[in-house]
Amino acid sequence: MRSRVFVQEMFRRYYSSENLSVRAPSAIEQREFGFIMFRGGMVRHKGFKSASELRSFLRSFAPSDVYYSCAYYESPEAEMDEKGWLGADLIFDIDADHIPTPCRKVHDHWVCLSCGFSGYGLTPERCPGCGSEKFEEKTWLCEVCLESAKNEAIKLVDMLTEDFGFSLKEVDVFFSGHRGYHVQVESEAVKSLDAVARKEIVDYIIGLGLDADCHGLSGLSKSLNLEDAGWRGRIARGIYDFLLKASVDDMKRLGLRKKTIEAIVGQRDNVLKNWGKRSPLTMIKGVGWKSWKKIAEYGAKLQASKIDTVVTTDIHRLIRLNGSLHGKTGFRKVEVPRNNIEGFDPLKEAVAFREGTVTVFVSEAPQLRVGEEIYGPFKKCKVELPTAVAMLLLCKGAAEVAE
Repeated sequence: MRSRVFVQEMFRRYYSSENLSVRAPSAIEQREFGFIMFRGGMVRHKGFKSASELRSFLRSFAPSDVYYSCAYYESPEAEMDEKGWLGADLIFDIDADHIPTPCRKVHDHWVCLSCGFSGYGLTPERCPGCGSEKFEEKTWLCEVCLESAKNEAIKLVDMLTEDFGFSLKEVDVFFSGHRGYHVQVESEAVKSLDAVARKEIVDYIIGLGLDADCHGLSGLSKSLNLEDAGWRGRIARGIYDFLLKASVDDMKRLGLRKKTIEAIVGQRDNVLKNWGKRSPLTMIKGVGWKSWKKIAEYGAKLQASKIDTVVTTDIHRLIRLNGSLHGKTGFRKVEVPRNNIEGFDPLKEAVAFREGTVTVFVSEAPQLRVGEEIYGPFKKCKVELPTAVAMLLLCKGAAEVAE
C-alpha cells in the first residue's frame, strides 16, 4: 500500500507539472479515452473536447495508464454499438515479448499461480508442474530486447514508405514506455479501411504465405538484385544476409543437407564478392532450387516485421497516449525522431523522473541501465537509487519503499 501510494503521488506530480509533455491526439473530440486506475479497474468511454480538459482530468485522477482510440467516433462516450464509427488510424504494435531473444532466459521470470512452479524465459502455455494456464510474469527492459524491437520498427517504417507509398510525415514512431514501439499512420487513405483490408496489410508485412516462386525467383538463372522493389528485393536481401551471417548450425536447423552446407561454406565468399555480376543461384554447384528456396523463405522471415497482428486489425483499438506514463515502468511514451530512429535510446529519452533519490528494499531484479548508468543486479537488499530507477523497480513490483 505504501509503495502504491508513493508511485501514484509521483504520477500525480508528473501530470501536474507545468512542463507536462502529454500530447493530445488529433481530432480529440472524436476519440474515446480509457484509463487504468491505481485503485484497480479500467474506466472507458470517456471523451474530451480539448487538450486542456484532458490534462485537467490527468491532474485530478493521476491514472496508472492512459489510452485513446485509434478510431474516430460521432459519440465517443456512448456504448460501443452506439458510438458511430467514422474511421480509424492505422496502428502497429511491436513488442519485445513477440521477439525471441536469448536474454529473456536471464531476465524474464514466470510463476504458476496454481502450484508455484517457476522458470525463466518464455512463459509456457501450460505449467509443466500442474497444467495450469495462469501465470504471474515479470519481464524487464534490457538493451538487447529494446534494440530488437527497434529493428522491427525500422523494417516496418521502410515497408510503409517504400512499398505502400506513405510519406514519412504520415508515419509516426513512438517508444511505448515499456518493451516496444508503436507505429501510427494518420492518412485519409487508411482511415476508412475495415478490419479485412487491414488484415491484408498485416499479411503483407509479416510475409504470410509468401512463395519465392511468385516473385520471379523460380529459376536458378534468375538474378537477385538487392535494390529490387517489394518482396522480390527483400527476399534477395534475406538470401544475402543469410549467406553473410549463417553458421553451419544455422544451416543444419534450416534442414540443408551436409553436402549442400559444405558447398555453401566453401563458395559463399566468392558469391558475396560477385553478387550482382552473376546470379548467386548458379554460382554454387550442387545446390539446387529446393535448397535455395529454403534459404529464400528463411531470409524472407528475417525481412518481415514482427508486429502484433491483432492490434492492427482492431478498428476500435485503444492505444497509449503520447507523453503519458507507463504503469509498469514509470517511463514516458515518447515520439522517436523520424530522421534518427537508429540512434534513439529509449533508456535515456523516456526517463520521466530525473531528480532526487528514493530508498527502496529490492526483492530481486536483474542488472539494468537507466540513462548512462548501470544498476544491479539486486537481491533482498536496501538501497538508495535515483528516482527513475526506484520508480521502475516499484512499478515492476520488484521493490517496496523502505521504512
